[in-house]
Amino acid sequence: MDSIFQEKQEGPLCAQHCLNNLLPGEYFSPVELSSIAHQLDEEERMRMAEGGITSEDYRTFLQQPSGNMDDSGFFFIQVIPYLFLRVAYQTVKLISFCR
Repeated sequence: MDSIFQEKQEGPLCAQHCLNNLLPGEYFSPVELSSIAHQLDEEERMRMAEGGITSEDYRTFLQQPSGNMDDSGFFFIQVIPYLFLRVAYQTVKLISFCR
């Protein structure tokens, strides 16, 4: 390694900068993190629907903003482990392929 990678903080994208500095490289963009947050939102919506789509809890849930990101680019903590699982899965696939 010739140099140390450091992604400077730009805006409130702490999760992106944390992950990219940890790995180290430009692996995750706000678009990718947003996509993951939306996937998590959809999984949560489906779980809430299991209690009945006409229930008051479900209707209240639908009125709330995302529980995984906000409009400023802030991603909630549950997005980070999800991304680590994806990286780990891809790494295992690569190792298996190389054997």
